[in-house]
Amino acid sequence: MNNKVILISIDGMRPDGFMQCGNPYVEELMKIGSFALDAQTVFPSVTLPCHMSMFHSVTPERHGTTTNLYMPQVRPVDGLCEQISRAGGICGFFFGWEPIRDLSRPGSLQIANYRNAYSFDHSDAILTDQALTYIDQVHPDFVFLYLVETDEKGGHDVGWMSDTYLNYISWAIDNVKRVIEACGEEYTVLITADHGGHDRMHGTDLPEDMTIPMMFVGKEFTPGKALERVSILDLAPTIATLMNLPIPREWEGRSLV
Repeated sequence: MNNKVILISIDGMRPDGFMQCGNPYVEELMKIGSFALDAQTVFPSVTLPCHMSMFHSVTPERHGTTTNLYMPQVRPVDGLCEQISRAGGICGFFFGWEPIRDLSRPGSLQIANYRNAYSFDHSDAILTDQALTYIDQVHPDFVFLYLVETDEKGGHDVGWMSDTYLNYISWAIDNVKRVIEACGEEYTVLITADHGGHDRMHGTDLPEDMTIPMMFVGKEFTPGKALERVSILDLAPTIATLMNLPIPREWEGRSLV
């Protein structure tokens, strides 16, 4: 494998929320990496379908999960974790919402660390601590860090673009900063959202729900470059290319490197 990769998903983060959260590291991210502020997710813009598309590079119509209840694939498409595992790579998940474990098939993860977001204050920070400890000790090939408080405690509990929502984005960016500062020399770091949101909901085809930000930090990406026509389907092919993995013919996205 050519490169090691960390993928961070900040649930429900809208581009305007990202830009308006008040965290000074937002501007730094756009200087040190390539970015897209108008990337598109899939419909329905719901957490599990979007993440299935993120990891399998096909639309919900093809992978079959169209709600937050996982549905086994009728015509299975290999996902990113299966490609990594098949190549002998070490893959770990750290997540604050239990259905995320369904993104990988049994046997493809070396660690799956779940912490219920509502059981702890700042559970995203705790997950980040645990991920950083694991990375320091094991140096895995791929780590997925899923931060859910932005969506659960910000968007759904109070409302998208509320002060509370923006605060949770800022705290999530603090965790991103910690990951990049600790691991940026060894890992390429990708930051994305799964969907946006409006009022206290998401799942529609409104631009507020369908438009997401993405950041790409690593030597393969041009600092300060705005990327065009980016889709959530592009993440798995991009990571596969970075890691020198074969891209399944069923995948619909394109590599951004």
